[in-house]
Amino acid sequence: MRIALIAHDGKKPEMVRFVLQNKDQLQQASLFATGTTGSHIEQAGIHVIRLLSGPQGGDAQIAAMVATGELDLVFFFRDPLEKHPHEPDVQMLMRLCDVHNVPLATNPAAAELMLRGF
Repeated sequence: MRIALIAHDGKKPEMVRFVLQNKDQLQQASLFATGTTGSHIEQAGIHVIRLLSGPQGGDAQIAAMVATGELDLVFFFRDPLEKHPHEPDVQMLMRLCDVHNVPLATNPAAAELMLRGF
């Protein structure tokens, strides 16, 4: 299984908690993360393949992986209460997940259900 992990700044602690709580299952997958999210996950002792940070194009890199069939799941813990300068990239990623039928979880509860389903 190939999973992308992305989190807005205010949600990075939630992503790290989620990854640690599901460590056994996630360590069996290939994990890809945007740059800063990936560094937080690596600091928690989990191996991820780090891409660019979201604002520098990491969201677009993940979107390209969705479009080319290189990902099975996307976990993007979004912070809906903050403004994000790279929001068009976020919208593109969400749209491509819908176009290519790739499950997208935007919060820990949805991500937990998706992991149980796989």
